[in-house]
Amino acid sequence: MIRFARARVFGVPVTPCTYESAVAAVIDAAKAHESFGVAALATHGLMTAVENEDFRHAIERLDLVTPDGQPVRWALNLLIDPPLAERVYGPELTEHVCDAAAREGVSVYLFGSTERTCRALERALVARYPGIDIVGVQPDRFREATREEDKADVARIVESGAGIVLVGRGCPRQERWVADHLSRVPAAMLAVGAAFDYLAGTLAAPPVWMQRAGLEWLHRLAQEPRRLWRRYLVTNSQFLVHFVPLYVRRRLLHRPTAAQRFTPVPQTKSR
Repeated sequence: MIRFARARVFGVPVTPCTYESAVAAVIDAAKAHESFGVAALATHGLMTAVENEDFRHAIERLDLVTPDGQPVRWALNLLIDPPLAERVYGPELTEHVCDAAAREGVSVYLFGSTERTCRALERALVARYPGIDIVGVQPDRFREATREEDKADVARIVESGAGIVLVGRGCPRQERWVADHLSRVPAAMLAVGAAFDYLAGTLAAPPVWMQRAGLEWLHRLAQEPRRLWRRYLVTNSQFLVHFVPLYVRRRLLHRPTAAQRFTPVPQTKSR
């Protein structure tokens, strides 16, 4: 099982990785039917983990936490050397994983989001990645499952033989679900949120220039202002409160003297 070194961004573990190393770890776990938890952490998720101890503990339990948002990558790059050239964005990671799954014969299960989005995503993935094997589709209940329902959910996933479970329940519910099902679901579980809507075509993806500039939040806000304005007002303010002092310390006062290269190290996994 491939494991990664981590850095702590505002006290939250984030994995310095690339698309290549992240996909390799997911496919490795999927082929072995090892329980493996992945989250693509954007600014909102990072700050939720900073402020909420229970959620931070859930993130701690995951095997791979990618820097989904550009601001997360910027903060991470103040702590590591060499810096990451690009973020590892949930929707793009999902594309790379599905492409590899189709080529490697690894089956995929879709868990979460609406019935409409799930079915549109299934059609989009089958059309885009010939040979991909979607072995199950389960829309979200938009509430927490009862103990009996959860047991049934796990049984369906296990019986499907899926090597990869894409989880689109929204942050922080999807990350908590993945953390709570480690060791119970023998598959690589990826909390990828908006990837469901973007790849299904039910939400328009932000332009590349906005993504590179760290302005994806502004694109999302323009699409759903009533639902998201408070989230981004609070989240962005909290991020700046933590980021500015870190920037001053690392950029203006000193840089880390010892280079630490964060590369996956094959190890025996234990929980």
